[in-house]
Amino acid sequence: MYQPPVFIDEVQRAPQLFPYIKLLVDKSEKRGSIWLSGSQQFSLMQNIAESLAGRVGILDLQGFSISELQRDITRPPYLPSFITEPRPVRAITEIFDAIVQGSYPQVHDGITDRDLFYSSYIRTYLERDVRQILNISDESAFITFLKVIASRTGQLINYNDIARDVGKTAKTIKAWMSILQTSGLIYILQPYYNNIGQRAVKTPKFYFMDTGLCCYLCGISSGEAALSIPMSGALFETYVVSEILKSYYHNGQSPHIYFYRNALQQEIDLIIEQNGKLYPVEIKQTGTPTEKMVKNFSVIGKDKYGLGSVICMADKFIPMNREVYITPIDYI
Repeated sequence: MYQPPVFIDEVQRAPQLFPYIKLLVDKSEKRGSIWLSGSQQFSLMQNIAESLAGRVGILDLQGFSISELQRDITRPPYLPSFITEPRPVRAITEIFDAIVQGSYPQVHDGITDRDLFYSSYIRTYLERDVRQILNISDESAFITFLKVIASRTGQLINYNDIARDVGKTAKTIKAWMSILQTSGLIYILQPYYNNIGQRAVKTPKFYFMDTGLCCYLCGISSGEAALSIPMSGALFETYVVSEILKSYYHNGQSPHIYFYRNALQQEIDLIIEQNGKLYPVEIKQTGTPTEKMVKNFSVIGKDKYGLGSVICMADKFIPMNREVYITPIDYI
């Protein structure tokens, strides 16, 4: 038997180990001597909830972030107020090549074919995770569902519209969306409406966590193609949101981020809440942002307003005014 410290990979395949791990943890005051990892989130989390509740710290690891790919792993969770040293920035064509490629380690190893990886990933995901939770008899309908929601990344969730396009009930679509959220394929972004107004939209939005998977499901195979289609803005926004989320997850923190929209069509793409301050963020696929793009930041009361930012394709991190910074995407 191996003595701690130990690292156990794919621990969900050996559920009989969890009672012994619990005994070891309870007998020792030393923390961090047992590390567990697993790729099958449903059974892994079930075993943790049943055996290790209150005894384990959970890290949600996503695909590579921009900072990791740039070999800069010291960045803190993103806030517009962080002033950083100058960094190299990519051209828009390079950004969209990265959007289509995705962030999974396998597509960055220089060996694995992107399309083959995502095709295999979807098949494995269906067989390994989804069928374990849901009794899906119509696999083709679920694939259609994945393609439909991929084409809607960054939009408000409309269960009835998705159900109509997939040919299933809204109840079924809600269940399927919940599975994607639990497995980390999508992030459901909640609206912010406290203390800003009663006319705020309260329907959540959703984003794919990996733009490569999203593009694969949409049949987009090159950055040039992604840049030329109407949903290029949604893909850019999805890329930014997923990177901001990674900046929190990979630092072991939970993100408190929202969006804002009201009946007057005033919108703020993201609001980051931290230490009693609200940091508004606008996401624009442009290299020359204007102050008109941040006019809706004014809906946030001055008593709670933190520095805002426009995350875009600019090549320098510079102030737009005293309250808003222009932030190149490679700075997040």
